[in-house]
Amino acid sequence: MLDRERILAKLDELDGYLRELREIAPRSFEEQTLCLRHYRDSLKGNDARRTAMAVQLIRYRFTVADYHRMVEAGILTEENRVELLDGEIVEMAPIGSRHAACVNRLTQLLAEQVGRRAIVSIQNPIPLGEHSEPQTDLALLKPRPDFYAQSHPGPEDVLLVAEVTEASAEYDRKVKVPLYSKFGVPEVWLVDLQGKKIEVYRHPSSEGYRELSAVQPGESLAPLALPDLVLSAEAVLD
Repeated sequence: MLDRERILAKLDELDGYLRELREIAPRSFEEQTLCLRHYRDSLKGNDARRTAMAVQLIRYRFTVADYHRMVEAGILTEENRVELLDGEIVEMAPIGSRHAACVNRLTQLLAEQVGRRAIVSIQNPIPLGEHSEPQTDLALLKPRPDFYAQSHPGPEDVLLVAEVTEASAEYDRKVKVPLYSKFGVPEVWLVDLQGKKIEVYRHPSSEGYRELSAVQPGESLAPLALPDLVLSAEAVLD
């Protein structure tokens, strides 16, 4: 959870930042100002009506550029486990030991076989359009000599995204997977530890993935882009 006192201090120092936002989106500058001021007031414990107003006004959709400015200003730090999804800054659930172990297993399984044909990227951001920058658990990226030092990979650079979930599978299905599809990520694996299955989403469209299959223990799967890279479901799910 974000530190309340630090948020209050930073919100009180946002005049300069708001002037920058005015240059980005002048039509919504007043809304941005009210949004942040009411959010600050609600944190200070004002009445329920003011808090309700803050909840409504906080719906301003942040851009990826806004999001990065917050990091530069120290409003968000590496301690804050957040991601930007469709303009909203969403706090991610803590990573449990089973989740971490699954990501480690999948990383090793893929790295052992992929060689130089792809880059295995672990829990790094992938910007999707102007308003989203999810932190994927794992992604297979097209090789690039600089290993994406100059810029984060975009959806056109992605061969596969894998998301691991213990208790948030429904959220990932309804929010993150459609977002990946909208921006053309060719394939997503949703590793459902609680459901003991791997959901495979392929052939993206603006309305969602056109193909969905569930891989159960005893079965195997491979990325479309690297069909010889075959993994057993048991090895992934353990």
